[in-house]
Amino acid sequence: MATLRIELQVRDYELWRSAFEKDAGGRERSGARGYRIFRPAEQDHEVMLDLDFGSVAEAGAFLDTLRTQVWPSTEKSPAKIGEPKTHILEMVEAREY
Repeated sequence: MATLRIELQVRDYELWRSAFEKDAGGRERSGARGYRIFRPAEQDHEVMLDLDFGSVAEAGAFLDTLRTQVWPSTEKSPAKIGEPKTHILEMVEAREY
């Protein structure tokens, strides 16, 4: 499993969330298995998003779609400020208590 982590600044969270729901990049058809959205408690204009994929290749292909087709478009990404910070992560170890 691989996780695409995206950290971005947004003008307005509700506007960003509405655009996210429209799924301009096609998360599910690109192999995404699920997502988690985080916001720092003290920062209204920051969003952290983890998208889970079956492989690093799928995560990388979806990131390329975001960079080339979604983020450059103000219609598809109306609330984004600047360039998002991204990482493709592979889980090394996990433990629950």
